[in-house]
Amino acid sequence: MEKIAIVTGSSSGFGLYICIELAKAGFTVIATMRDLSKKHVISNLNNEPLIQRRIRIVQLDVTDPQSIQTFQSYIQSLPSIDLLVNNAGFAQAGFVEEVNMNSYRKQFETNVYGTISITQAVIPYMRVNQSGTIIIMSSVSGCIGFPGLSAYVSSKHALEGFAESLRLELAPFHVNVALIEPGSYQTNIWKVGLTNIKGNEHSPYKTMLSSLQEHVKEASPTYGHPKEVAQLIVKLAQKKKVKQLRYPIGKGVRIQLLFKKFIPWPLWQKLVLNRIRMKNNKI
Repeated sequence: MEKIAIVTGSSSGFGLYICIELAKAGFTVIATMRDLSKKHVISNLNNEPLIQRRIRIVQLDVTDPQSIQTFQSYIQSLPSIDLLVNNAGFAQAGFVEEVNMNSYRKQFETNVYGTISITQAVIPYMRVNQSGTIIIMSSVSGCIGFPGLSAYVSSKHALEGFAESLRLELAPFHVNVALIEPGSYQTNIWKVGLTNIKGNEHSPYKTMLSSLQEHVKEASPTYGHPKEVAQLIVKLAQKKKVKQLRYPIGKGVRIQLLFKKFIPWPLWQKLVLNRIRMKNNKI
């Protein structure tokens, strides 16, 4: 019997590669995206006829109640739902003092409430079938705070708590829940967020922003390929039982998490700030 996977945020980044890799593994993939004018990106990446036949592109805006309701009607026609990958999200960058509350709300509407809404829509099907896997795309930012990314970081921290509770609730029904915690990958999510901050000549954070942008620019050639994350998700999707809740992945991620856990906070703070400090050592 065909296995069916739903992937949100499929038009770019991790979502794009997740859809392709799942289709290669034999899944029928419901690739959702807010803007259907971007649907060509999947065929641009892989136009093999077999892969294309396994991918169905469906409109879904995870922040729009009407769009979610339409999607709920659509999934009623599916014979089963074996996998949900909550990937839709974006990174709102900026310093706490300068980010307005509306921007914080938009960040949570997509990254957190959007994830919860689609998860709620899918749970009944998996619970009744006593099987299935829900994967939530978190980030190393769900475990570690970074300056200039408080909205994004706090949304990912929220997802970590949500997934932990969800896993405990669904374990008696044999439904898996897992968090993927990628480090820096070539998805542009941080780079776009940081580059899109509107510069303010009089901002007290101007120097720190320049430092952050320079750090991301210099480090980006070393970022991993998103296909690596997609392949991990395929591996988890094929397991009957997903043993762990958290799956950190990416260059240096596990070391960062261990360091934060075991070294004193003053030393950790110094290490983080030193990574983004300008050559003249002033922020």
